[in-house]
Amino acid sequence: MDYVKEAFDLFAEEYDTQREFIIPELRQFYSTAVWAAEFPDNSLSVLDIGAGTGLMSAFLLQKYPDATFTLMDFSEKMLDVARKRFAAKPNVRYVVSDYSDSDLGGPFDIICSALSIHHLPASGKQQLFRRIHSALTPGGLFVNADQAEGETHYFSERYLSYWNDFLNSGPLKGKEHETILKRRNELDRNEKLSLQLQWLRDAGFRDVDVVYKNRTFIVTVARK
Repeated sequence: MDYVKEAFDLFAEEYDTQREFIIPELRQFYSTAVWAAEFPDNSLSVLDIGAGTGLMSAFLLQKYPDATFTLMDFSEKMLDVARKRFAAKPNVRYVVSDYSDSDLGGPFDIICSALSIHHLPASGKQQLFRRIHSALTPGGLFVNADQAEGETHYFSERYLSYWNDFLNSGPLKGKEHETILKRRNELDRNEKLSLQLQWLRDAGFRDVDVVYKNRTFIVTVARK
């Protein structure tokens, strides 16, 4: 995963600025993830894996201002951006670590992730889902706002065409546009949604569903 870390280190400062021009329906994508993260206790503990600049946690903090947040990412530079974002928030802590093979800690009431886990190979995703299940409290939630491959080659090609049209319609041109495509083509390791849902069930989650889907972009929820 070192090559992934290097890629994210390079564009840490621009990440949030660009994201709205990279991800279609970005606001609905994140707002659905926040809606899905429903827990009865407002003083809960949240782990954000692959937290990056902390955008997902920022949205969840608005919903749960009294929660304690742990942001885990292997990119120190990405977490530096998050530290600036949450400078006035004493209930946010940071862990520089590769969640794919490090101790997640816990137990947590909610574990969330946004646009990160799709970088792992299939076996890595399956192992991570099992480790997330173990790191949650009973009734805890895993909310994953991420990417999925189409169920067939036909749909994968249509999803890619839709995404390319969105990228081409935005303001990111020239070298910025080329960098986005290069990152996507070299770093993304998407899996079918049906497989991801089954892997969550196999990991031991009792309630599993997809609550948002816009072609490649999905939000899945799993309850322990």
